[in-house]
Amino acid sequence: MLAEKRRQLILEQIELTGYAEARLLAQDLGVDASTIRRDLDALARAGAVQRTHGGALPTSGGDAVDVPYEAKRLERLVEKRAIARYAATLVEPGGSIVLDAGSSTYALAEELRDRRDLTIATNDLNIAHLLASSGGVRLLVTGGQLIDRVYTLVGPQALASLAELRADWTFLGADAVDAESGVTNVNTIEVQIKHAMLAAGHRAALLADSSKFARRALFSVVDVERFDAVITDDGLSTTERAAYGDRLVCVDAHKMNTAIQLQRDGCVRP
Repeated sequence: MLAEKRRQLILEQIELTGYAEARLLAQDLGVDASTIRRDLDALARAGAVQRTHGGALPTSGGDAVDVPYEAKRLERLVEKRAIARYAATLVEPGGSIVLDAGSSTYALAEELRDRRDLTIATNDLNIAHLLASSGGVRLLVTGGQLIDRVYTLVGPQALASLAELRADWTFLGADAVDAESGVTNVNTIEVQIKHAMLAAGHRAALLADSSKFARRALFSVVDVERFDAVITDDGLSTTERAAYGDRLVCVDAHKMNTAIQLQRDGCVRP
């Protein structure tokens, strides 16, 4: 098959599904994975797709799309770890928190897993497995139905579990964040769960790397004003920061020191 035809088929698949994994594309098209990687790189250079670890996204023009968990977890790791390190400082000894499903909250779980004085509730099976393996925190896992690709529990059982909780903090992730539209999600099935998590926490923080900002997904979750803190990295432009007010915290993703100091430009540098 000619490269031009193959790349057209790749584009059609990405536009149809919202995400394409290089390994599966290679299987479907009967070529080596290295060939697909070169195709994706060429399409990315042409501005036709957005390259990710292991695959590609459409150039979505500001609209968020659903991406498999593993792809999300491996993207922007430095930024997510910096965000998580700052978020962990908000959790006091003996505290209780609710962790939303997602890659940024997974990074926070990694920061907290050796703390032995915490209670953590989550509907994310990857987070639950991480915390159960470490054996440090007291772990509560909601019941519910599994969303296959993202290892998230949803539905009436999950909602009922969350309704019984009263935690110090809820840490929520986001598919997209916009100053006017607030937090939005690519699917509707998780929206009720996020509302229940917010209701369960005395205070709430949004964890979202800067690539999630100035974007909108289809389903509304909550206004930004609902959060006590909106934590992102310093990739967020200075012009965008003003819309989020004092609740916005930026972290320097490339200075992972132990000390945390507030900066006048609205960034926090860990």
